[in-house]
Amino acid sequence: MIKKIFLIINLTLVTFFMSAQQNATLLYNWQDTSLVGSWAYDNVYNECWGLYVNNREIAIIGSTEGTHFFDITDPTSVSEVGFVAGGYTGAGVIHRDYHDYQGYLYAVCDEGNSSTLQIIDISNLPNSINTVYDSNNLFTKAHNIFIDTAKAKMYACASNSAMDVYDLQNPISPQLIYSYNNVGHVHDAFVRNDSAYLNCGNEGLRIFDFSNVNQIGDQPILLGSLTSYPDAGYNHSGWLSDDGKTYVMQDENHGYDVKILDVSDVSNISVASTFSSGVSSQSMAHNGIIKGNNVYIPYYHDGIRVFDISDPYNPIQTWQYDTYDPLSHASYKGAWGVYPYLPSGNIIVSDMQTGLYIFTLDENSNVVNQNLSKFQIFPNPADEKIWIESNANKIIIYNSVGEIIVNQKILSSKHAINTNSFKSGIYFFELMNNHQKLSTGKIIFK
Repeated sequence: MIKKIFLIINLTLVTFFMSAQQNATLLYNWQDTSLVGSWAYDNVYNECWGLYVNNREIAIIGSTEGTHFFDITDPTSVSEVGFVAGGYTGAGVIHRDYHDYQGYLYAVCDEGNSSTLQIIDISNLPNSINTVYDSNNLFTKAHNIFIDTAKAKMYACASNSAMDVYDLQNPISPQLIYSYNNVGHVHDAFVRNDSAYLNCGNEGLRIFDFSNVNQIGDQPILLGSLTSYPDAGYNHSGWLSDDGKTYVMQDENHGYDVKILDVSDVSNISVASTFSSGVSSQSMAHNGIIKGNNVYIPYYHDGIRVFDISDPYNPIQTWQYDTYDPLSHASYKGAWGVYPYLPSGNIIVSDMQTGLYIFTLDENSNVVNQNLSKFQIFPNPADEKIWIESNANKIIIYNSVGEIIVNQKILSSKHAINTNSFKSGIYFFELMNNHQKLSTGKIIFK
């Protein structure tokens, strides 16, 4: 059988461009040198969050000591307007996590036998805050929380079980309604209107319908899962696009790509594309958030990175700011969290070592990377060969379960690959220049 090769975007001659990145503009940075770093990673700071309360913009950042609140409405005149000490504090603290609902901030910590769930009344910010609940009656530690605000349910990951779900009909009195123990671990969750996207570490992604879960004994319905995919590692976190068709997912491993998933049919999830910061073979993404056509990713050692995903098959890195100066990519250091939803458009970022940042994406910022990557793959359709014209020096092709089937040096500006042994199906390619990934894409062989 003669095989034909189609690139997903269905062009006879395909050319990809990696657009120039621009620097985000730093408006404000705060760090407190009196705070102790963690024993594990020397991180003083962890997650960040944002609020819009009483016509004021508020930034929140966690530290080894607790939760800090800043009025950032005017980035030229920022002030710390509140602080809540954690139930557990000091050098043993690595993680804190936050989410707000109905005028309350929910705060958790993943370390310490004295940790608690804290519920903080934020309705009077920036004037005052009031801790209305501080107890370990429900749980002591949780790695992450996510609140489905439309359905008044809080999902506490890696808590008493792999994940516990609480009813928030009374926001200051959460009630346990479900514990999930069918996998070893749920690291993080994104939930919208009872559709829960669960990042289950080494066991991949699972999507559940929780609409029937309203009391103890109720069970969710499994809608779909993705347990095998290119560059699969520790499935850490993800975020759903506004239209519900695209899910951006990070595997928290050094050198592993970010994945863009097509979840328009959750019973048949596919990988649209993969991408990286392009900085190092050891770069690692953390907690990405989608807003509009952009995904904002704290990229640990590489700082904050912004990608245009309006075409999920061709993500383009557009903005960056390196919050962490050392060149080493060892361990876990640098940008941890991001919050891009403030009315002003300003962006909150937390860095593990250097604290709180406020940025704006100024269209007039200087272009910092004019290194354009251009390549062609042709013909389309093809018979027994594909040709690559590129400034890359290596191509890697994966099958749909992530196995490498081609790993070739590109020896000339026009390079041919024999495709006689390829079976019909979906494949993914990466074009590399030494250890830097220039471009990625998706191929269908018929």
